[in-house]
Amino acid sequence: MKHFCGFAPLVLALAISSFIQSHGQTASPPDSNHGLEHASLAAPLTVEQAVDQALQSNTEIRAAVRRLSLAQLKTATAGSLDDPMLMVRDWDTPLRKPWDLNQAQLMFSVQQTFVSKQKRDLRTKVAGDNVEVAAADLETLRQEVSASVRETCATLMRSADEMRLHDQQTTVLNEALSAALAEYTTGKVPQADVLRAQMALTRLNEHLVELEEERDTASAQLNSLMGRSPEDAVEITGGYRAPSTVPTIDDLERLAIKHRPELTALRKQIAKSDDQSQQVRLAMKPDLTVAAGYMLMPTGSNFRSAYMAELTMNLPSLNRSRHDGEAKQADAATDVARAELDERTTSVFLEIRQAQIQVQSAQKRAKLYRDTLLPQAEAAFKAITAAYQNNRGEFMNLIDSQNLLLDVRMDYFKALSAVDAGTAQLERAIGAPLSDANTTASTVKRTGK
Repeated sequence: MKHFCGFAPLVLALAISSFIQSHGQTASPPDSNHGLEHASLAAPLTVEQAVDQALQSNTEIRAAVRRLSLAQLKTATAGSLDDPMLMVRDWDTPLRKPWDLNQAQLMFSVQQTFVSKQKRDLRTKVAGDNVEVAAADLETLRQEVSASVRETCATLMRSADEMRLHDQQTTVLNEALSAALAEYTTGKVPQADVLRAQMALTRLNEHLVELEEERDTASAQLNSLMGRSPEDAVEITGGYRAPSTVPTIDDLERLAIKHRPELTALRKQIAKSDDQSQQVRLAMKPDLTVAAGYMLMPTGSNFRSAYMAELTMNLPSLNRSRHDGEAKQADAATDVARAELDERTTSVFLEIRQAQIQVQSAQKRAKLYRDTLLPQAEAAFKAITAAYQNNRGEFMNLIDSQNLLLDVRMDYFKALSAVDAGTAQLERAIGAPLSDANTTASTVKRTGK
């Protein structure tokens, strides 16, 4: 958080020791009531619990599940024959006596078109391809929702940590301002120091508005992902997740080829296009239609009852240009699917590399803050505090040192959150947990350091 101001002179010296110690301890939930009172109404969720709830209740996932169920139901009828046809025909009815059916010839018949078993099996196979594509689409959506939930949870955890630091700073600054005002009345503190403390408190309140906006936006997004009302209370507990090592780019790419559902869906689409191409070519084989019926002859005929048998066959060879064109279209569709697979694979590899860079950079920043910048900022703050207590330092230097220390702490939380969010993006890019690449995950405690 930028432009955090320091303490008023007298209270500052007394508060520094407890302030540093409080930042070095494990974080606890904020005690303030600035907009967080509604969070206590909801049971805290871990990140994994939030992911599980989203996978069960997300509205987009539910719609995808129904689409998959529909595709599965279609496989049962894909290889069925067409409905049989019933025909009733009236012949030779006299125009002068249209009601005299005894002079008419009546025929009742049933006909059925028989498609070869090879064609029907191929229809069933295409329907099965559609099921596999729908299943891959569902898995794609599940992974997208899971990654979004993890990123949003990382934002909420960082927001809670920043608010905790904000609460600590506000408490000390209010005490410092009161003491500065008291000292100002006796002439021991210049007016400029009082004005600086007042402005610091105002800027702190301004930053609180930004923190609340970020928290409320993330909460609404998380609720939406979990299929809940956006205004519901939500609280995330636990620590930041950080993989100890990031796999090599070759290992990540191999995992993506195997597990990334979009690539799986495109491979299934290629198989579907191949099956459809075969189906188009099988259309050159004629289908047979068989009909059988009963005929009632007019009165006076030698035989009043007769039967009818009929066999018809379509002739696709006489319409070859159409079927050849459809075959070319099917082949072109297969080529398009292959090109889309190549394009999507290239895009996925780019996503993997970008996510890998993000995670590695965030890990380096977090390590730099933890091992170097935080100890340096605390040491500088202690030194300037000691100098100020012994009347050898300027109040402005004390403010700047405190600003730097708080900025480093905030940036450390941002780095931890970036590691967590980047890990979620990397897992989304490869379509599998990083543990599948022999990467162990550890939990970073949410401390002030």
